[in-house]
Amino acid sequence: MFRFEDPIYLYLLIAIPLLWCIRMLSDRKRKKRIKKFGDAELVTQMMEDVSTVRPKVKFWVTMAALALLIVALARPQMGAKVSREKRMGIEAIICMDISNSMLANDVAPSRLAKSKLLVENIVDKFVNDKIGLIVYAGDAFVQLPITSDYVSAKMFTHTISPSLIASQGTDIAAAINLALLSFTPDETADKAIILITDGEDHEGRAVEMAKEAKNKGVRIFILGVGTEHGSTIKTSDGRFLTDNTGETVITRLNQEMCKEIAEAGSGTYIHVDNNSKAQQKLEDEIAKMQKGESETIIYSEYDEQFQAVALLALVLLIAEILILQRKNRLFKNVRIFNRKVKTTKI
Repeated sequence: MFRFEDPIYLYLLIAIPLLWCIRMLSDRKRKKRIKKFGDAELVTQMMEDVSTVRPKVKFWVTMAALALLIVALARPQMGAKVSREKRMGIEAIICMDISNSMLANDVAPSRLAKSKLLVENIVDKFVNDKIGLIVYAGDAFVQLPITSDYVSAKMFTHTISPSLIASQGTDIAAAINLALLSFTPDETADKAIILITDGEDHEGRAVEMAKEAKNKGVRIFILGVGTEHGSTIKTSDGRFLTDNTGETVITRLNQEMCKEIAEAGSGTYIHVDNNSKAQQKLEDEIAKMQKGESETIIYSEYDEQFQAVALLALVLLIAEILILQRKNRLFKNVRIFNRKVKTTKI
């Protein structure tokens, strides 16, 4: 089992593409300055000692070393001690809506941010249960397969954003269907789908799919995030999202839809106006479910791997120092000598 003890530091990797952009701009300015002296190709031929390849190699070696140092800072670890335990619990799959409407800030700081915090709080309360994580918008995919590794579940929650799914919209039926396919086959414990959404369903079929889940013995709990008066949706460029007619989109919590899906799925609808109260209501409902025995692999000890990563980064930094910025004069003299030898033979 591989994990990061401090995964928050991995966000520093964003510095690498930023540094690449800065280098690209610097290269463009350098080329413009060279053109002022005359034809770029002729000027390059006059600068025989200047290498165009080595600076690029040095840059990417440095970037690789920087990436490895950031990974080392996040403290990669490998599971060292493995044990198998029998546990009594349920299986629950959390389906989180990550459509653009979840960026609305009618609840602070936003519907999506509040949902992520809610998921972390829910995971913290699980003890012997298995959990999975699905994200959905116009499509759905498994973010975390069914597992007992709660640390990974919380880690994956940090990375969730609408950019994970290119197909926007809201297809609740697709999320429920994928969840049904993601449970452990032949598991005796009760199964639950915890659906976190603002109730917007652009594709339909959600109620029908909830009924199908009920027929398979799976209960659906809906956690509604947002308000009925709604809010605008601010995009990453600071503008407000508009529809096809150019009108500003107002997204509202559809509580009626949420209640209808929960009822069809033999579950409960909970309005998330307060995270702790919503969490307590959900815990009370899950406590009523039948628990089954399952065998779980537990990693109780982890070995630190950052030393090896840091050592590799050090090797790359040494290599970067040894790579000269200019062409090696020794090799240049050897080439000149070889040309003279060939000329003499002729």
